[in-house]
Amino acid sequence: MTTALITGSTAGIGAAFARRLAADGHNLVLVARDTKRLGEQATELHDRHGIEAEVLTADLATDDGIEAVAERLSDRKNPVDLLVNNAGFGNKGRYLDVSIADELKMLKVHCEAVLRLTSAATEGMRERGRGGVVNVASVAAFLPRGTYGASKAWVVQFSQGAAKDLAGSGVRLMALCPGFVRTEFHQRAGMGTDNIPNWMWLDADKLVAAALADLSRGKTLSIPDPRYKVLMGMAKVAPRSLLGGISSRTGRKYGPQ
Repeated sequence: MTTALITGSTAGIGAAFARRLAADGHNLVLVARDTKRLGEQATELHDRHGIEAEVLTADLATDDGIEAVAERLSDRKNPVDLLVNNAGFGNKGRYLDVSIADELKMLKVHCEAVLRLTSAATEGMRERGRGGVVNVASVAAFLPRGTYGASKAWVVQFSQGAAKDLAGSGVRLMALCPGFVRTEFHQRAGMGTDNIPNWMWLDADKLVAAALADLSRGKTLSIPDPRYKVLMGMAKVAPRSLLGGISSRTGRKYGPQ
């Protein structure tokens, strides 16, 4: 049985990855900040699917938390075959409305943790000649909208660049770019969602199924829904000045309230 490590595993996309991978027979290392929720999740997945579910409490906004997860990923005796860097959050408010401390915390989780954990995981994977990493980004990466989108753009560029460097090693690297997904994300960020059209919402379980299929096909970028593929295709050809205005207005409409 192979082992997958998922950060931010107790809710949203991370929990959907945990459910799907457990159902497929993978042992899990579940990473989040809430020890109680981790324990409940591990017990449920073990009882339902008969897999081993290890828990690791870690705050990826801290050096100690990142180091603890990196150490587990570097364990050659108990190797991790798939890493899902899913942990992340959004700040309430526009640029300059958010404190520098909160912005730096976001960069720590979205960028530094992704870099360090991907590096820790792929070193052993390359030695074994197999493995995979999914770095969860966002369609916001393709829109000129605030520091959240900027941090996710870094995830996309890093993941695709690293994937090229690892080509031929047996290690697959992919950036996953979902749109609006029904999770706890928006509630935690204080974002109003009542005015988001129903057609823009994605189901987390279907998203994960599509992402894993894309990873198996060797894709380095996954936008796992036809609706968002069309929207991002349009964004590529739209003038940046026009796109920036639309993105700003959309952010005020659908972003933090």
